[in-house]
Amino acid sequence: MSLVIAEDLKKQYINGEIRLDALKGLNFEIEPATFVSFIGPSGSGKTTLLNLIGCLDKPTSGNLKVAGEDVSGLDRRKAAQFRGRNIGFIFQDFNLIPVLTVYENVEYPLLMVDGTPAGERRKRVMTLLDSVGMSEQQGKYPDQISGGQKQRVAVARALVSNPRLVLADEPTANLDHATAYRIIKIMREMKAKFGTTFIFSTHDHKVVEEVEIIFTLQDGEITGKESSANRNK
Repeated sequence: MSLVIAEDLKKQYINGEIRLDALKGLNFEIEPATFVSFIGPSGSGKTTLLNLIGCLDKPTSGNLKVAGEDVSGLDRRKAAQFRGRNIGFIFQDFNLIPVLTVYENVEYPLLMVDGTPAGERRKRVMTLLDSVGMSEQQGKYPDQISGGQKQRVAVARALVSNPRLVLADEPTANLDHATAYRIIKIMREMKAKFGTTFIFSTHDHKVVEEVEIIFTLQDGEITGKESSANRNK
């Protein structure tokens, strides 16, 4: 069964008499345990779409199912509960909490939504920090580590609640070439290890080269779909 199903998905923003059709009736499906990217110029609708899939916003019309649940009309409380159970987020500016240590930043999602016992929390956090090579930095604060290390922590934080889906909005935009490749490699390893689906919004060709499915967005519409199998022919 597809992990994400969109049917005639639309999003319109209204500001006075001005109406902006950010998404114009999208139809697509995304399978579990895949690397998927939405590409397109600024203003094409990429971030708007990720916000809908992540239950941070609601569509104006159409249907959107994520992990078997219709999320189109969830209220704020139910949307937050659904995100906590099913979705992790990785942002281009990392979004780490500056007053928390590396360990505490990764633990934070479990404290907010899960009610996981302390021993289980520690096991999960340390497993992820080990996986991204940051266990020795666990006591440091975000301003004491590099940009690449911050993104490693963000990857660990996104995965600590065992989400079925991770949404990554320009996750390599603030990283140098070598660090970006290392982060992508870590995410691929996480996909293989945990069966997580990653959906990217990106301009970065380094990410695009690694994904299995590419959807092209232009002016709020899907204008193309390409698989890695076809690219490699």
